[in-house]
Amino acid sequence: MTDRQDTVAAVIVGAGQGTRMGTQVRKQYMMLGNLPVLAHTLLAFEECNVVEAIFLVVPEEDDAFCKKEIIDPLGLTKPIHLVSGGATRQESVYKGLKALDANFNIVVIHDGVRPLIKIDRIAECVRVAQEYGGCILAIPASDTVKTVDESDRVVTTLKRSVIRMAQTPQAFDYDIILGAHVAAQKEAYLGNDDAELVEQLGKAVKVIPGDPYNIKITTPEDLKLAEAHLAKVGACR
Repeated sequence: MTDRQDTVAAVIVGAGQGTRMGTQVRKQYMMLGNLPVLAHTLLAFEECNVVEAIFLVVPEEDDAFCKKEIIDPLGLTKPIHLVSGGATRQESVYKGLKALDANFNIVVIHDGVRPLIKIDRIAECVRVAQEYGGCILAIPASDTVKTVDESDRVVTTLKRSVIRMAQTPQAFDYDIILGAHVAAQKEAYLGNDDAELVEQLGKAVKVIPGDPYNIKITTPEDLKLAEAHLAKVGACR
């Protein structure tokens, strides 16, 4: 990458419907300790010095609720911009990217329902993206991974030594990630994560160690795990 002075924005995606949680309240708004899940996530990015602004993507109908119940009580000092989400996570990220001011040239994308992200992992992901153009967090697979056919018969067993379980944040040069999303739209390609779209362009994405506690909260069991971890480390805000 060049020696330019990078400016960094975060796109935090909180536009999911949370159907697997089985509650009327969306998972990003459920309480974790003394704050909603999404509030914990926002505070981590507020406290990360390398991030200069936050673009929060939520369902359009939640704008007023998010501002009044999530954002305003936190007293954030960084600029935070609400963006209306799309029908899929990929579409929501794209909308967040399009909302960015032209002054930002590094973007770090994070799931709003990963509230236990550590500040140093955000900063390191950004630093490596500045050097390589793209970086993600990932952890080694703890279980044996197999591929199967349509009849659920094992096709092959993958080597755990080369398997990584991807997490967010994922950070990229803005032009690279925007170009990847535009290309995916043209081809009607739906990726599993943002890094996959960059991979489709033949661009390298660097992997750095994630954190096993950086879980994505999608079920009631996940929420209980997060609560137990916060209680253990005394981090409930």
